[in-house]
Amino acid sequence: MKALLMNTHYIVLFGVLLLFIIGLFGALTKRNLIKIMIALGIVDTGVNLFFITIGYISGKTAPIFSKQGLTPGQMVDPVPQALVLTAIVIGVAVLALGLSIVIRVYEHYGTLNVSKIKKMRG
Repeated sequence: MKALLMNTHYIVLFGVLLLFIIGLFGALTKRNLIKIMIALGIVDTGVNLFFITIGYISGKTAPIFSKQGLTPGQMVDPVPQALVLTAIVIGVAVLALGLSIVIRVYEHYGTLNVSKIKKMRG
């Protein structure tokens, strides 16, 4: 049973790494600003899932739902969960700000293609 949990943990870590790489690839290779913003959102999700995966310990309970008589050794560390919750809120705010800037860029230049915007600027 323990070997199955270890394999599952590695599969999840591989999936998180794959998600991060896909987002990074999209952010570096796409020329459309909307696609770049989506790729950055995927990277953000990958990082958040990585922190949750690292903070997970099988067989332990969350400290907020603890039963009477549990010791700290029987609970997971709440710090990664709090960091991810904060990162999600910051990620949504950054995405909203980025999309509002993309809208302003489109209104000014009439395109979302980064190459065309570079040519128009100089």
